[in-house]
Amino acid sequence: MTDRTASPFRDAPTDRRTAEGVPDTPQTRAPAYKLAFADDDFLCSPDLRPLRLQLELMKPEMILAEKNIESTIVMFGGARIMENPNDARSSAMGALSVYYDQARRFARIMTEKSMQTYGRENVVVTGGGPGVMEAGNRGAADAGGQSIGLNIVLPHEQAPNEYVTPGLCFNFHYFAIRKMHFLMRAKAICVFPGGFGTMDELFEALTLIQTGRMEKIPILLFGKEFWDKVVNFAALAEAGTIAEQDLDLFTYVETAEEALHAIENWPGAGEVRETVPGRPDTA
Repeated sequence: MTDRTASPFRDAPTDRRTAEGVPDTPQTRAPAYKLAFADDDFLCSPDLRPLRLQLELMKPEMILAEKNIESTIVMFGGARIMENPNDARSSAMGALSVYYDQARRFARIMTEKSMQTYGRENVVVTGGGPGVMEAGNRGAADAGGQSIGLNIVLPHEQAPNEYVTPGLCFNFHYFAIRKMHFLMRAKAICVFPGGFGTMDELFEALTLIQTGRMEKIPILLFGKEFWDKVVNFAALAEAGTIAEQDLDLFTYVETAEEALHAIENWPGAGEVRETVPGRPDTA
């Protein structure tokens, strides 16, 4: 990251190197002697959680600002969806391979449009993992453009896929901060079939828009047949737990071309709800 500030003070990296060269004594070996910002045990302690949250928010923000990335197209979807249906764990999973192809195609189309703004606007961002995430980053690479990957540390190995632009490949400890970065610059959210993680990301975005905490942007669900099976949105409206108008917060698409058309013609994009339909006005 570029240091844009001029300061007469001695900088932290210099002092860190100096501190590493001090004589080896009982005093200098003691944890208390370590520079606070160079003490991993201190930085990873429970009391420093608020600082770690701030650092995870700031680091990607600073790098993306330095790269002049102003807006993104978010792509959520399952890590288990394979390019080749024969490699899938089951025939049902194999049938979802069509969404790998559509995700890759959609990302290529959006990246071609992004490159018209020199990669500043509508940059594809995924979770940086396999499956649909890989397809999104791969499609951007097919177009010769850049894409972002927001990876996260999991108990099992989750290496970033090979198509993420290296300088835009981030790693997170906190799911909450990762989800915030997904949405901070989002101009559209495309959700492909997936599991719990995909559902979590989808419902977070829907809730923020429904409650007026986020501007209205296109939310596109790829594969109506899949979504009708796993979430009965209409039943929620019939029960009154969401309003009928809430069903307009998203739309179903089947192809990359349909998604592009929906984004370009989304009604009310950028608006913010002043009230939540179906709830009493408490103003």
